[in-house]
Amino acid sequence: MVRGGQGLARVAVVVRAGAAPLWWLGVLTAGAGALVPGFTGRRIGVTAGAALFLLSALAVLLVRRKRYEALVRGASRAAKQDILQDRAVTVRNWRRGHRWWLLLAFAAALGSAFAVPAAGGMVLAGAGAGLRLKAAWIGRLEREAEALVWVRVDWLGRGAGAPAGARVKGLRSTGIAAGDAAPGGARRRGGAGVLV
Repeated sequence: MVRGGQGLARVAVVVRAGAAPLWWLGVLTAGAGALVPGFTGRRIGVTAGAALFLLSALAVLLVRRKRYEALVRGASRAAKQDILQDRAVTVRNWRRGHRWWLLLAFAAALGSAFAVPAAGGMVLAGAGAGLRLKAAWIGRLEREAEALVWVRVDWLGRGAGAPAGARVKGLRSTGIAAGDAAPGGARRRGGAGVLV
């Protein structure tokens, strides 16, 4: 690493990293859970699951919203020595850091199907949808500010921390074309950008 520089990960990419695994684990678990009659019956389980899906997505979307807004507004300019972490590396680090939590959530959702069919899986899918929506919302903040926001990698703790957690003292900002992820954390079309 260049002397004086920090490794930086995109905030939106860290948030978005859990969306796909939670969504697909949720869909898989809900589908498998719907095959089990459970104590409540399939109809009640699916109805309850739909309500829990919406509540889970909304809760994930709204949690720490003011903290994110404050951090984005107070972001300081990244230094030329800072190193921008690739999108794929950030996603891999997050998923590696959360693999046991994902496995535990999958097992708990699958086990809950014997009580309320499909509901546990729909909670997981809702959390995944909420993360995707939150990343898109962060992308809107980035477009409004005409700057991308980054968090120091060492504050994430092996990629498993939250980009608005207690360890995070502030964010860094770059130009809108920096890095290889577009506003909101999606893969950038046309290759990687630069630090601007």
